[in-house]
Amino acid sequence: MNDKNAMEYIEEIGKYGSVLGLENMQELCRRLGNPQQDLKFVHIAGTNGKGSVLAYVSTVLKCSGFQVGRYISPTIFSYRERIQVNGRQITQKAFCQCLEQIQMVIQEMVEDGFTHPTVFEVETAAAFLYFKEKKCDIVVLETGLGGALDATNVIPAPLVAVFASISMDHMQVLGDTLTEIAQKKAGIIKKGCTVVSMTQQPEAEAVLREKAKQEGCPFVCVEEQKLEKVRYGLKKQSFSYGELQKLEICLAGQHQIRNAALAAEVLNTLGKLRREFQIPEKKLRQGLLQTEWKGRFTIIGKNPCFVADGAHNEDGARKLAESLEFYFTNKKIVYIMGVLRDKEYDRMIRLTHGLAEHIITVTPPDNPRAMHAYELASEVQKYHPRVTAADSIEEAVELSSLLARDGVVVAFGSLSYLGDLIKAVENRDKGVVV
Repeated sequence: MNDKNAMEYIEEIGKYGSVLGLENMQELCRRLGNPQQDLKFVHIAGTNGKGSVLAYVSTVLKCSGFQVGRYISPTIFSYRERIQVNGRQITQKAFCQCLEQIQMVIQEMVEDGFTHPTVFEVETAAAFLYFKEKKCDIVVLETGLGGALDATNVIPAPLVAVFASISMDHMQVLGDTLTEIAQKKAGIIKKGCTVVSMTQQPEAEAVLREKAKQEGCPFVCVEEQKLEKVRYGLKKQSFSYGELQKLEICLAGQHQIRNAALAAEVLNTLGKLRREFQIPEKKLRQGLLQTEWKGRFTIIGKNPCFVADGAHNEDGARKLAESLEFYFTNKKIVYIMGVLRDKEYDRMIRLTHGLAEHIITVTPPDNPRAMHAYELASEVQKYHPRVTAADSIEEAVELSSLLARDGVVVAFGSLSYLGDLIKAVENRDKGVVV
């Protein structure tokens, strides 16, 4: 199998859609020798902030000399970006080898009457195989959807079960209330782990604490009163958390302070659980400062200032609006917005439209769930008088640059198009004609 064959195979099994449940994943892993059983995990669930917390934790562990696997979704630049060891994505050769092994096992499964695994199950199994092959000391693992029935939850009890901010999203699958959604996500809590959580809304926190109690797991929560001396900035931010004074991060956005505090609690907990994972304060500081996570309130261009943000649900849109008001007071703001039709685009528009001088809509490419730019423009017009549907991402970048002038362009709505947008902005800054 070569890279072309591998992507054709992934595209082919995409027809099996997304299915929640662990029976198939357990069988697939069993036939592969249960590679996940030989790994140690930090398992992260939540609605917003999972990726940022994963980035902080894995970068600090890497800076401390560990071989760190990380598994993320969705990706921005490359398909293979979802499987990484110490920040380097899985090679084409290694990915093809993993897929060949999985493909043979799946053929046997189907012949034995099992349902064909989904793309996400195949990707997750490939990640486990690769992390075992690379002898990872620890794997930082992000759930795909929910928790209890997510394919990643085939792992044994993680060292730490982590909860980033829980809010309303994927209601058609996870439930119509915050309590129901939290119950699904709490499924990653297993006997033998320690739970570390962001400060949650009361109903969500109650669910997590009750599940932890049922499983006999210690529960640690970010203590808001410990957050002091916060200094915000677009290029660098700093804060103190308890005895840790003046920690610095380069990720922008007001919410990143709490994400970094959650990561610090996770790393502190790891060190208490296992002596080998005790992190020197110098390495903690180094790792937090070195953490990068593109597409999360990231400055990607200048003249005008371009910001790319992965806000794709109500909570993300609210946090984006808060950060825009805070960092860009009295600045002219132009939006580029592209969404998937199964997202809460109406709520996102309502929460953010008031800050925009003009809104440009785009169609996220190569995604069957994408809402067309013209359809999205019609929805935006219900709230905002100045909206333009662009025929391409390149056109949106060009038009927004002209409209914003010395202001700010903010692209958000779905992570699925931000990779193409970032490349288009980079080409504009280099003077490359596409």
